[in-house]
Amino acid sequence: MERSKLSLKWLEVFQAVARFGSVQEAASQLDLSISTVSHHLGCLEEAVGLDLIDHGRRPMKLTRAGEIMLRHVDDGLLQLRKGMTEVWSTAPDSLVRHLSIALVEDLDNEATPALAVQLAEALPVCQLTFLSRPSHDILSLLQADDVDIGIASAPEFSEVRLDERPLLRDPYVLIVPRAQDQPPAAYLNAETDLAFLRYSKKQLIGRRVEVQLRRLRKDIPHRMEFESTEPILALVAAGRGWTITTALNFASGHRHHDRIRAMPFEGGRFARRLSLFRRRDLQPSLMATVDDSLRPVVQSRIIAPTVAMAPWLDGDFALLTD
Repeated sequence: MERSKLSLKWLEVFQAVARFGSVQEAASQLDLSISTVSHHLGCLEEAVGLDLIDHGRRPMKLTRAGEIMLRHVDDGLLQLRKGMTEVWSTAPDSLVRHLSIALVEDLDNEATPALAVQLAEALPVCQLTFLSRPSHDILSLLQADDVDIGIASAPEFSEVRLDERPLLRDPYVLIVPRAQDQPPAAYLNAETDLAFLRYSKKQLIGRRVEVQLRRLRKDIPHRMEFESTEPILALVAAGRGWTITTALNFASGHRHHDRIRAMPFEGGRFARRLSLFRRRDLQPSLMATVDDSLRPVVQSRIIAPTVAMAPWLDGDFALLTD
């Protein structure tokens, strides 16, 4: 193999094909044509002198040589990114050219637009990309190095490849139709005719609610489950059910606030932690810039109005420090 002719682009393409198991998906992720990806992969295999991908398998599988190659490619590209980070860290954040941020959907209405305006001013030459995803998707995107910074619910297990900065304590609450006057215990003890509207167990919030109900030995009939907050709150507003969600999710449904109300979760307070996460190879000062821009927005536009509606949340629904 002629090392002087080994192309960085070949290695990036090989890493993407190995990760996604498809030339087509790798091409989409790298914003290249399928023919270009195939060409780069073929050039690398020709330079190595061995097949790195079993092209007859769908999804594609690495050969033994490919598995060995991928380990070193992963390590090499990571070291290269770290080197670039050290170089970038000597320059001010104002010179950063690209930054991608994924946020939980609950921040879309209030926080994301204000954050975009502030970052555009703080990073004047930077191309900013904002994504809205569920927490588990955001953590996956970060692990795959597909976004730079994520604001998501802290994972159930430690994510060793991510640096975390706590942002928000987000307590779980009951959301019921405003016209209903039963106490919280009536809902948790299934003493109401309203259906309990669950989150999908595919999501962190759904799993955490079910764990808490089992801990309290609450057996609530299973009627409906959803993957997003909006249809749940709409049904609660229509008087068709009640739910357990978080204060932030309640805050995000402000168009329903005249027909729904939040109540304390009885039987033991529990909350999720929203945090900022960054890739290992991203300069820490950029996450600090995002954090400094986001905190006052969350306090003034989300926490303060929500506590005004439900004063018992004061001190529980709050910003966190390290």
